[in-house]
Amino acid sequence: MRFDSTETYIVPADLAVAVNAAVTLERPLLVKGEPGTGKTELARQVARRLDLPLIEWHIKSTTKAQQGLYEYDAVSRLRDSQLGDARVNDVKNYIRQGKLWQAFTAPSRVVLLIDEIDKADIEFPNDLLQELDRMEFHVYETGETIRAHQRPVVIITSNNEKDLPDAFLRRCFFHYIRFPDMETMKRIVAVHHPGIKDALLTTALTQFYEIRDQGGLKKKPSTSEVLDWLKLLLAEDLAPEDLKRDGTSLLPRLHGALLKNEQDVHLFERLAFMARGQR
Repeated sequence: MRFDSTETYIVPADLAVAVNAAVTLERPLLVKGEPGTGKTELARQVARRLDLPLIEWHIKSTTKAQQGLYEYDAVSRLRDSQLGDARVNDVKNYIRQGKLWQAFTAPSRVVLLIDEIDKADIEFPNDLLQELDRMEFHVYETGETIRAHQRPVVIITSNNEKDLPDAFLRRCFFHYIRFPDMETMKRIVAVHHPGIKDALLTTALTQFYEIRDQGGLKKKPSTSEVLDWLKLLLAEDLAPEDLKRDGTSLLPRLHGALLKNEQDVHLFERLAFMARGQR
């Protein structure tokens, strides 16, 4: 089965090509893009569309590559040995399987999401090179080698906060998710808010893209934020004319759903002040 758009998820043609190419090549798919462009949701939709289980590994700044393989709890084993617990005779009782181990030994093929890999330190991707390439790793405490029963579909996301090593990039199929244009955004909105009137949607999205295009923004509003904003507009039963901005304020109605820091709010306040001064 090939990946493409569903009733609940709109996939641009180039993204569908990237997913299917990565599956065919049996390479990890590295997906970059702005926060809020659906990178994490992509993995969930691929799993749903291909009817495969999903294993999610969400990376933090403190995450180490070894945790994806396994962790050996030597402290618990020492404590149990002091208490005379018979469990200490089998070291396997103190080994916790990581997400890669779970994906490799799953009874059927799975989708493995490694989410926000750029949050970890720079050595993290290099530390996973061999495991993702060979689809196996060694457990030193037990002497066993864990090999993938079936190669998982690996999707790796990055917010582009730091550059990834060249050796890692060579092993991936890369795709950058561009921000949706107006027509694609309308299709996305139709999935989430099917009853929205075209006049309100066009007015709201025109204003949304004007905000995104404003120079000097610290954080541009994302897809998830415009969906929240539209939900509020519908809940307030606002009409297109209610969204009109005048010279006293260039801030959109319910702007807290779109602008997420005081610098950007102040930017639009300053622009309104400058516009009044030029009259």
